[in-house]
Amino acid sequence: MKLFLIGYMGCGKSTLGKRLAKRANFEFVDMDSLIEQREGAPVADIFHYAGEEYFRKTERAIIEELGDAEGDYVISTGGGVPAWGDNMERMNVIGSTVYLRRTAQQIASRLSPHGRQKRPKLRGLNDEELVEFMTKNMAEREPFYSKATHIIECSSYSDEEIIEIILSKLNA
Repeated sequence: MKLFLIGYMGCGKSTLGKRLAKRANFEFVDMDSLIEQREGAPVADIFHYAGEEYFRKTERAIIEELGDAEGDYVISTGGGVPAWGDNMERMNVIGSTVYLRRTAQQIASRLSPHGRQKRPKLRGLNDEELVEFMTKNMAEREPFYSKATHIIECSSYSDEEIIEIILSKLNA
């Protein structure tokens, strides 16, 4: 089984994904980390020097690679993966998708200064600009995210409760 965690940057895909994979006895893959490892550069540098198109094509190649891989995986996608090309449809064919939905305010409060700095689109924004940018960008991505197999409104749940909800959906 392939379980793709989707949602806006900073919503908890990597944090929850690691814990979920351990609980389910699945392999964990963080797409951004895998790309950084393979490219030998941070995502921000890849965006800057090679461009977003190159980065998005690299993400798509990883989706296809994981689709062909044997075994069970929890995959933390980048926030923009579902909104590029037919990635959302492809991930839904390969496996299941779980949209971790949070508000812009919730995500902004979760992001550390390092978390902001490592995300190219968030660099240099003050708190008000950050929430404004994320609210607009999240609205643009919502039609893609909402195609997920499962949607979890994370605002009223702890991380442990979210993991339990996902596990119960997988076992249903």
